[in-house]
Amino acid sequence: MYGRLLKLASMVLAEKEFKQDSLNFWNEPYHQASKWKPCADKKYRTTPGKPDKSNGYIMVSANGGLNQQRVAICNAVAVASLLNATLVLPKFLYSNVWKDPSQFGDIYQEDYFMRILKDDIDIVKELPPHLKPLDIEAMGTLITDADIVKEAKPDDYITSVLPLLLQNRVVHFLGFGNRLGFDPLPPHLQRLRCKCNFHALKFVLKIQKVGSLLIKRIKKYYAAPRQLDKQLLGDFAPGISPKQHNIARGPSRYLALHLRFEEDMVAYSLCDFGGGDYEKKELEAYREVHFPLLIERLKNSKLVSPVELRKLGRCPLTPEEAALVLAALGFKPETYIYLAGSHIYGGSSRMQPFTSLYPNLVTKETLLTSSELAPFKNFSSQLAALDFIACATSDVFAMTDSGSQLSSLVSGFRTYYGDGHAPTLRPNKKRLAAILSENRTIGWNTFEDRVRKMIEEGQRVQLRGSGRSIYRQPRCPECMCRS
Repeated sequence: MYGRLLKLASMVLAEKEFKQDSLNFWNEPYHQASKWKPCADKKYRTTPGKPDKSNGYIMVSANGGLNQQRVAICNAVAVASLLNATLVLPKFLYSNVWKDPSQFGDIYQEDYFMRILKDDIDIVKELPPHLKPLDIEAMGTLITDADIVKEAKPDDYITSVLPLLLQNRVVHFLGFGNRLGFDPLPPHLQRLRCKCNFHALKFVLKIQKVGSLLIKRIKKYYAAPRQLDKQLLGDFAPGISPKQHNIARGPSRYLALHLRFEEDMVAYSLCDFGGGDYEKKELEAYREVHFPLLIERLKNSKLVSPVELRKLGRCPLTPEEAALVLAALGFKPETYIYLAGSHIYGGSSRMQPFTSLYPNLVTKETLLTSSELAPFKNFSSQLAALDFIACATSDVFAMTDSGSQLSSLVSGFRTYYGDGHAPTLRPNKKRLAAILSENRTIGWNTFEDRVRKMIEEGQRVQLRGSGRSIYRQPRCPECMCRS
């Protein structure tokens, strides 16, 4: 789709290979970013403590993959505090999409989670014996996502859930996907959400150990562990002594890319990616099997053309588009790039334009041996945790879809723990579509200039806006402190 621009990119990168670029996207462009510090675990006199008596028990069975479940856990912590309830350690539902039987203790350190939050809410590993025999569904205290509106407000829980909790002493949330809004919410509950996400959820040692090994395989030259490394990797945070610096081989820095171009994302978007009739039929067949509700909805609504979808910024970025963005930002061909996520739609042939510009592309599958990956086989959420670590601790993190849960949570982690030295690149898909619509005529200098302005605007240091995710945008008084 972008043969001309890709050729221009290749020529420009070859010319710049040994030149120093005046713009440096390896660093945060705004010094104000370093003024914001983590403080969600700080104790405030105004923070209400735990109630003397619990109103009952809240059970949660969270759906989705690793990142959706992480959000559900922290929302459940906030709801438990709101309702003066005891939280039973959340369970994870088995999904035919993710096919992962992992439970909380397979991914996160249970005792650590309970200890960090002990002054805020009571948490138990299971219901007390006298409540276990209860038929929760028959009692009417099984609450599905159909019973609670998306982005529900605190009042919704007070009016509809609290009476059930007081009456039956236990309620069970099934699914619990995005069932607590971000505003309005009392400051202490917002702070508790941040404390849960950024402080209480630590990966188990097995994940930390292999995550550290992954980083060492990518980046063989590194300085003292940062706060970001320590939080995600614990005692396994990599370090290297000055004496070893001279013999270390490999890049001193790397870029992590979450290229959200898997078949499910591509099919659901309804966009055209230049693959002709074969692509169209293949994606239609995928939708029939995996997205029956989408098919039904399309029958009763006016179709938006693929061209219009692209103009609106609703199409996933292709590997070609991602490569052009990185080239416009001045990343050189020798840049080491860690590719997160599942299998790219179209495989190696679809990735060829990307790898022709950036050959040093690695994944967890290429960096780790089969025996090192074996304990994670058939556990997609645990594999996703390795991607989370590699992306969050990278020198630069580039996303192609800001709506992705992984990209949102990783960028939030980098904001919270990055100390102003963890840049994130967020393309505006609508603006990029407008720029790329001129791909047959636009000059490289103009293309480069417009892409750089787009990315720089996305890096501005801003306070979290009303209704915005506190997990993605933690710069706010409830979560971070400004020095």
